[in-house]
Amino acid sequence: MKIYNSLNEIRVDIRTGATSCKQLVEGYLANIETKKHLNAFVEIYAQEALVKAVEIDVKIANGTAGLLAGMVIGLKDVLCHKNHGLQAGSKILDKFQSQFNGTAVQRLIDADAIIIGRQNCDEFAMGSSNENSSFGKVLNDLDNSKVPGGSSGGSAAAVQANMCLASIGSDTGGSVRQPAAFCGVIGLKPTYSRISRYGLVAYASSFDCIGPITRSIEDAALLLEVMAGKDENDSTVSYTEVPNYVANLAFDKKAKVGYLKESFGDGVSTATKASTHQALELLRNAGHEVEEIEFPLLDYTLPAYYILTTAEASSNLSRFDGVKYGYRSPDATDLQSMYKKSRGEGFGKEVKKRIMLGTFILSAGFYDAYYSKAQKVRRLLKEETERIFQKFDFIVIPTTPNTAFKIGEHAGDPISMYLADLFTVHANLVGIPAISIPNGNDEVGMPIGLQIMTKSFGEQNLLAFSKYMMEISKN
Repeated sequence: MKIYNSLNEIRVDIRTGATSCKQLVEGYLANIETKKHLNAFVEIYAQEALVKAVEIDVKIANGTAGLLAGMVIGLKDVLCHKNHGLQAGSKILDKFQSQFNGTAVQRLIDADAIIIGRQNCDEFAMGSSNENSSFGKVLNDLDNSKVPGGSSGGSAAAVQANMCLASIGSDTGGSVRQPAAFCGVIGLKPTYSRISRYGLVAYASSFDCIGPITRSIEDAALLLEVMAGKDENDSTVSYTEVPNYVANLAFDKKAKVGYLKESFGDGVSTATKASTHQALELLRNAGHEVEEIEFPLLDYTLPAYYILTTAEASSNLSRFDGVKYGYRSPDATDLQSMYKKSRGEGFGKEVKKRIMLGTFILSAGFYDAYYSKAQKVRRLLKEETERIFQKFDFIVIPTTPNTAFKIGEHAGDPISMYLADLFTVHANLVGIPAISIPNGNDEVGMPIGLQIMTKSFGEQNLLAFSKYMMEISKN
């Protein structure tokens, strides 16, 4: 099957008769079968996708097709899709089916996207490698001995391996951008509240964002445009008007770009430093203002992030108890043992660890020592970031300190695993939009990601500048 890098390419071939939605779905299904060893999908909607494709072919012929007609997408296993399985990669939700469509999913369907399946992820979106799923680990298509990143690892690997044109993931601390970087594709985390969280399984409610993983900036812009906007089902969603992102992707002004001095420290690989410096030099040569910024608060982002997210996870995941739905232990003898055994057997090791950490942090003796302090750090981070954006248009840093690592490499060292999120958690802590775009490869051919951040609700400029960056890097 031909590898398509954008919906525009697909539409050209549909217009000329070179392909159809039905043929596209058949091609992607064949690729999914060929590369099933990657374990990117946990459920395939083959027949349903084919039926939908035929319907959309008719709509295209009649001139009544939606904005996403011809786009075949996968959904991360944390998004509610009515009458389809939803497990968040966990045994605790075994055999559970969603009773409704989440807002983002419904808007994709209404725009005539074809949903081809449900994608593997770290359990409850907790992880940086996609090794924590009850469905088993996901492999990186470029090197099957390495991870695809997480928690949206299945979503990124599916786009990387041409199993679908785009995926919809979730990003709590980098879970769209980090796997996008490891897989050499594009991952966008919008401003917090830009896309409704109604129908997204909660990990940490004040951090969680839905975002697209694509092969082109145009597709990321289109998917954001379709999914974003007000929603009466989500009291936290923004009512800020949604721009026409796709129509305004030209970037023809000189930008002020800052890069964080601390993002080039000892823990960052030589190849990552070199590729990031090269990207910054391209901007300088093109006449943009590029300046180093000292940001000592970077050292506090990861501790603050894990304190706050584990606390929120402890609260959010208390609803999974085996009473009304999902897994219930067969060995329970009374109500208390049912709670204990169902949760003990249903949750995986990483999720249990974070629940216990969060419960500890929220306990009476430690609330002020940890949770309150972390919230103060979060406020300081937000204030300092806003100050930076008073002077600069964008912050440009590596997406991750290193490229994709070996499966099992960090299994015995959780701190080194958490450090994979060192540069991505900043955007979630302060709620700003951020994107990861491909930025070359390391010495063994693994992709390197470049992360670009901007002020809240600045997605229009972020997308246009990202497209510009990708264009100048090719020349």
